[in-house]
Amino acid sequence: MSDLRSLYQEIIVDHNKHPRNFHRLPDANRAAEGDNPLCGDRLTVYVKMADGVIREIGFVGTGCAISKASASLMTESMAGKTEQEADALFERFHAMVVGSDRQIRSGLGKLEALAGVREFPVRVKCATLAWHTLRTALKTPGGTVSTE
Repeated sequence: MSDLRSLYQEIIVDHNKHPRNFHRLPDANRAAEGDNPLCGDRLTVYVKMADGVIREIGFVGTGCAISKASASLMTESMAGKTEQEADALFERFHAMVVGSDRQIRSGLGKLEALAGVREFPVRVKCATLAWHTLRTALKTPGGTVSTE
């Protein structure tokens, strides 16, 4: 179990230091802003949708290591998904970080690195900010979401 925790910690550190898809998308047709005032996390998620599929996704902003790593991991996992698939993945991820059932983690790949935040309730908002922001971008483009 110690090796698994170490691997998960490495994934979070790597995605914080070298976030994937950390850029604006000038041709995005969906975007939303997210704010976690308690922690100071602020980000914007950009999405380029075509034919009902997320073709490109990016984000910019500032935040704690959990927030930035979660946004990076989310963008990697969402590219190529339909809006319905993105919703389903959001639900599974959210259940993992707020729930206690270890079975929920099954099949989430690198996203499982964030499962430990459920033991720190104040950090759940950090881990889910980008996800809620993406959901807003898809359902209410131009909207803003806050964790408070």
